Amino acid sequence: MKIVAAYLLAVLGGNPNPSADDIRSILESVGAEAEDKRINHFLAEVKGKDITEVIAAGREKFASVPSGGSVAAIGVAAPGSGGTGGAPTAEEPKKEEKVEEKEESDEVKLPVFPSRKFSFPT
Repeated sequence: MKIVAAYLLAVLGGNPNPSADDIRSILESVGAEAEDKRINHFLAEVKGKDITEVIAAGREKFASVPSGGSVAAIGVAAPGSGGTGGAPTAEEPKKEEKVEEKEESDEVKLPVFPSRKFSFPT
């Protein structure tokens, strides 16, 4: 990722075709190791390609990757839970009800007329 980030920084800086030396100098400027083998491999992969097209293709691939999930989604039931443990079952999402709890307070709200005296039973 750091090589990709350095490459993109060079492109954003106005260099449409950063070289291995450009990437290496960016990485070394922040104290990161510059691995020549990985830099050369990355440059070979993006050689002759427009970076915006590479990013767009990556987004399409990333969109097809499943993310998240739950135990029920992969078909594994906890022991003793009564689950099937087989194929995933479709469960309706539970709606969370908002319940506002009233906070009790020791504060006494004073009336609008401060001239009146009030006594409170003890």
